[in-house]
Amino acid sequence: MTKDRARRSGLSEVESQAVAWAQKLASGEASPDDIEAARRWQSQSLAHRAAFEAAERVWREIGAARAVLHNPEIDYAMALDGLGQRRRDVSRRMILGGGAAAVTVVAAYGIARSPLGLWPSVSEFTADFRTGVGEQRKMSFAGDIAINLNSRTSLAVRPATASEDRIELIAGEASFETTKFSGRSFCVFAGNGQASTDSGRFDIRYMMDGNRSPVTVTCFDGRVRVEQEGAIVDLRSGQRVRYAEAGLSAIVAIDPVAASNWQRGIVEFRNTPIIEVIEEINRYRPGHIVLLNKMLAQKQINGRFRIGEMDEVLVQLQQAVDAKIQFLPGGFVLMS
Repeated sequence: MTKDRARRSGLSEVESQAVAWAQKLASGEASPDDIEAARRWQSQSLAHRAAFEAAERVWREIGAARAVLHNPEIDYAMALDGLGQRRRDVSRRMILGGGAAAVTVVAAYGIARSPLGLWPSVSEFTADFRTGVGEQRKMSFAGDIAINLNSRTSLAVRPATASEDRIELIAGEASFETTKFSGRSFCVFAGNGQASTDSGRFDIRYMMDGNRSPVTVTCFDGRVRVEQEGAIVDLRSGQRVRYAEAGLSAIVAIDPVAASNWQRGIVEFRNTPIIEVIEEINRYRPGHIVLLNKMLAQKQINGRFRIGEMDEVLVQLQQAVDAKIQFLPGGFVLMS
C-alpha cells in the first residue's frame, strides 16, 4: 500500500505500518526474521497491536470473500480504504460481484460480521504451536508444563524472565498444568490480560472475534492470579473469571467436569442459545454455519456430542426448532 493511498484512506502512520506488516506476513514470503520483527513492532504499544489486528481482520474478510465467491479480483487495498474511517461499515465498500444468491449471502455475512474463521489469521500463522479444525494436541513446555490445545488454537512462546516462563494464547482454548513446583512461575498472556501460577491447572479461552472478545480463565487446581490493566483477582479450584475491554467480571463457581469436557472430546450444551451452539460447532467443523433467521438465535437446546460428530448437532437443531437447513459446497450451511 503506497503512502499516497494511505493518506487518501485517512490511515495514521501506525495504521499504515500495520497494513504493511499484515501484507508482508500474508504474502507467504516472510522470513523468520520478518516474523520476529513483526512481533517486536506489535509489542510497542496497545495502539500498535490494535492497528495490526484491524489490518489482519480486513485481510481475513477479503480472503473469505475471495474463497466463497471464487473471485480473486476482490481488492485488499481497496478494502483497506475503510480502515482509516472505521466509523463506517467496511462491508458496504467492498465489491463482492457475482455469485449465486445463497453464496452471496454467506460472503456478505463474512464481510459485515467478524471473519468467518475459514483459516488462521496472520497472527495465528506466526504462532509457534497451532491446531487445525477439529484437532486436539497435547504437548509439554519449558520442561515441567503440560499443555492441551483444543481445536483452532494458536500459541506463541514469549521471552522468559529470570523467574517466569511465558507463552501467549493468540486464539482458541488451551489447558495448562504445572506438573511440579520448580521455583519458577508460569504466565499465559491472552487479549489484554494474563494469568499466572506457581503450581496449578487452569484453562484459558479466547476466540479473538474482535476487540470486545472476552477472555475466560478457569481454575481447576491450585491458585491462579488473573491480571488485567491493573486489576487483579486470585482464582482457586472450581472458579472462573472473564475479562474484556470493560474489565474483570465477578468470580463465579463452575462444574469442573462440564468445564473440562472438551479435553475428553465432548461438547455439551445445557440450555444453550442456538447462536452460541452454532459458534461452538464452527470451531470443530470444517466450513461455516450461518444463522439467517435471527428469531432462532436465543432458542435453547440441550445435548451431548462427540467433537468429531458435529453434523449430528445440525440434525438436532433442525428437529428441535423446525429450522430449514441448506447445505452449500465447501461445508457452508445456511440455517433459516
